Amino acid sequence: MRNRLPISIATLLALAACQDPTAAPLAPDAGAPRAARDAAPAPSRTVFMSGLDAPRGLAFAPDGALYVTESGRTTVTTNCTPLPRGLYCYSGTGAISRKRRGVQERVVSGLPSYYNANMQDITGPQHIDFQGAGNAYFTIGWGGPPTGRAGLGAAGAAFGTLARLHPNGSWSVVADVAAFEQSRNPDGEVFDSNPYGLLAEGGRQYVTDAGGNSLLEVDNRGAVSLVATFPRVPAPAMFGGSAQAVPTEVVRGPDGALYVSTLTGVPFSQGAAIIYRVSGGVAQPYATGLKTVTDLAFAPDGQLYALQYATGPVFFPTPGALLRVVPGAGPHLTVAGNLPNATALAIDGDGAFYVAVNGDRAGVDEVLRIVP
Repeated sequence: MRNRLPISIATLLALAACQDPTAAPLAPDAGAPRAARDAAPAPSRTVFMSGLDAPRGLAFAPDGALYVTESGRTTVTTNCTPLPRGLYCYSGTGAISRKRRGVQERVVSGLPSYYNANMQDITGPQHIDFQGAGNAYFTIGWGGPPTGRAGLGAAGAAFGTLARLHPNGSWSVVADVAAFEQSRNPDGEVFDSNPYGLLAEGGRQYVTDAGGNSLLEVDNRGAVSLVATFPRVPAPAMFGGSAQAVPTEVVRGPDGALYVSTLTGVPFSQGAAIIYRVSGGVAQPYATGLKTVTDLAFAPDGQLYALQYATGPVFFPTPGALLRVVPGAGPHLTVAGNLPNATALAIDGDGAFYVAVNGDRAGVDEVLRIVP
């Protein structure tokens, strides 16, 4: 993999999948600094949902149910297409599950997904959010040149899009995010689109394109427009001297601004990931000194929390962590450590955290409920 190519979230997960799966048992706060562990009792954690297939996004519905997007499995059902990162083979095993009143169930299955055996990528439904009762939206990833979708035939058109989940379990594409990347290429890099993070609001949705390094707005007619782009960050000289930003999630802050987390590209250096505050189309660093941030959320008290996929100097030597974000360079407070391959975060009205772990695999993934 070359540093010049913006890495998709799925590729990040594939690299992490090469780790020993037994190397990260769920021991309370093993990854937290000693001072943080000694300062307060370890948070409790319980398994809230299980048996998921590569979970990427979490969101609470207006009725209090927790929804999770599942990118799918390694099953290959139809044709493949060759792309720079390997063969993209259609799977169609994406799904959305929920837990409501103590019952976990899949509300829709058979959603677009593909498997890339070369990179061990599973890509399909990414994030989900709600625009009132019965109005759920979700992103469907891609992670490659937008024109490459044609190689998967008619099924390829649904990748790289924003979709809506209807109350009866059906779904439809709302906007073609990848087509916007192909026509505008806002960051001026190679053509690459991977719709990932999502914020649904009245009459519009905001989408982070992790491949295009951009934050986009989709209006109620499905028209896509640019809000902001995110610049490269420093990287060691052996990796080309810089890495792409790779925006992941977008949320609305208590101050009315948008906040966007970034992952960064290869080699995922400690301290290179940034959380941006976006206002008036201008993205300004809000918090630095982070690594591989896959999700973020504001708690009921207005405090911002970030989820790191991994810790360590470069790549993925140790499990991820849940952090309380301090504006500026930190240091940021570790709330819960030892979260293997952590991909998604949600916070309920009581301040409990819900974290998806082992998000690079199928069938063994879980959502943990963490109470400080």
